[in-house]
Amino acid sequence: MVLELLPQHWISIVAVCIIIVSLIVAVFKKWMVTYALIFANFLVFVITVFYQNELIGSANYAGLGFRPVYLTPEYLPQIYTLFTSMFAHGGFLHIFGNMFIFFFIGMAFEQRVGWKKFLIIYLISGVCGTIAHSLMNLEYPSNWITLIGASGAIFGIMGAFAYSYPHDKVVMPIPIGIMLITRVKVMYAVILFAVIETIIVIVDVEDSTAHFAHLGGLIGGFILAVLLLRKQKKHTKTGATVYYDPYMAQKSKEIDFSSLRKLANTYELQEILDKIEKETIPQARDMWLDHFMEKIRCPKCNNSLKSSRDEIWCDNCGFKTKY
Repeated sequence: MVLELLPQHWISIVAVCIIIVSLIVAVFKKWMVTYALIFANFLVFVITVFYQNELIGSANYAGLGFRPVYLTPEYLPQIYTLFTSMFAHGGFLHIFGNMFIFFFIGMAFEQRVGWKKFLIIYLISGVCGTIAHSLMNLEYPSNWITLIGASGAIFGIMGAFAYSYPHDKVVMPIPIGIMLITRVKVMYAVILFAVIETIIVIVDVEDSTAHFAHLGGLIGGFILAVLLLRKQKKHTKTGATVYYDPYMAQKSKEIDFSSLRKLANTYELQEILDKIEKETIPQARDMWLDHFMEKIRCPKCNNSLKSSRDEIWCDNCGFKTKY
């Protein structure tokens, strides 16, 4: 195979290119970043499979894994692995378990906060998790143990989600003796995972899982949500400091659905409009509204329509309506 003939550092470059290109394509094609991250994780995993024989022992997962010793000045060039280690996994069960959880919670959270803040929280939480693990393993030989996996970043998304939308329900695998897959409030799921991880750390369970990375990512995501998703605002009359969610406090103008109904001339458009009308989360409602605007056609000339904050028009025939 071609990959088997490439030096290990070239595999690292290929993996980094996969990660960057996946994210760029998702942004320009307006795909969900959650999908791009999952795709990049699986593709990078496939690449590292070609080095399976080298993964046992001192190998560094094709140069993608992070080791605590890399925080020292001597190994500073390896600092990029703070990010690449999030995309390397030790086996199919490892990556499947991470991506299974991430698919449900990542998709739901990205819909609420948008891809930019979502990606920032994901990446920085992953770094926070890695650093938290490293600070607890600075002594030799622990500082040479390789850290891989997206779980720190995923725990960060969970922490941010629980802080921002604690009562929202998502599908989650809940470890209660058996792995129960159910729809549960984010707040309850995160509390359960946090308690389990904390108990494991206190008891000092000997396994191959970086539990400090999980807790570090969770706390990092929580703090990032405080900084990115909520802002301080002085009450104009009392002078008291109050907090608000910019996404929940964004424009809440009344939509004239009677105008939009006239443009919903297919069953698909009618279904989208029903979802817009029933949606209670502003961010999700706006995403559905954007999707609706992309699909509607001019009732006069059947050309594509353009839209602004409260108006829809056709450049071809001059059709115009407000909503």
